[in-house]
Amino acid sequence: MNGLNEFICITDADVPPINLEKYDARGKRIGLVVVDEVEGFCIPGKGNLAPPAGAMPWMIERMIRNTSSLAESFRARNFPILVLRDSHIKGVPEPPYPEHCVEGTGEDLLVPQLQWLAACNGVMHLRKDCLDGFIAGIWDGDGQNSVVNWVNAENVEALVVVGICTDICVADFVCTMLSARNHFLAVGRSKLMPKLQDVVVFEPACSTYDLPRAAALAAGLPAHATHPVHFMHHMGLYIMASRGAMLASSIVL
Repeated sequence: MNGLNEFICITDADVPPINLEKYDARGKRIGLVVVDEVEGFCIPGKGNLAPPAGAMPWMIERMIRNTSSLAESFRARNFPILVLRDSHIKGVPEPPYPEHCVEGTGEDLLVPQLQWLAACNGVMHLRKDCLDGFIAGIWDGDGQNSVVNWVNAENVEALVVVGICTDICVADFVCTMLSARNHFLAVGRSKLMPKLQDVVVFEPACSTYDLPRAAALAAGLPAHATHPVHFMHHMGLYIMASRGAMLASSIVL
């Protein structure tokens, strides 16, 4: 065996299955988290990490349409919404990615179909300068966390998460939330979020990006930069489910 030089071939039989179910939220205080549905990740040609110029990819279009519909249902019921919005200062990198979603360029704004959330009462907005929105919520110095405070202030019992990318920022946030849900403080043994029970990923409102191997190589990227959209979307869902998230095909409010 040649260690890292040994190429491992993955077949369909090796891909772990996932299970999407209807999530019944009736009787629960439920919150919605929208992750990074900004122009710099969704609008073709709108930056270094946007889809190529041309038609909007179907998975992104589906995500935005379903996010807007779900968010409207939440607001109609006065359920809380948290919008995480990737936004960076020009010249301050986020390794290993090229500069993206720079403040003032428009790339860090919500897509037009979700702009109504920007001025909507009862919606909390949090800029994030890193992949994980939970980490982005940490305050300087005092140990407070904006996400934890929002969950507790809104008495959230179940959290529905949507957004982009399924296997990156969505997965990072969900996996951290699951750990935080289970974590007890050393002093007093009180939970960080005592009422939070379920963390649910609504698959029809999630998306990721497509970078075929040939396109990665043509762009001068290494072969491991290849990112097949369907496989990576599946693996993002699988990783979240394996950590304890519920995967939903529909939400009953």
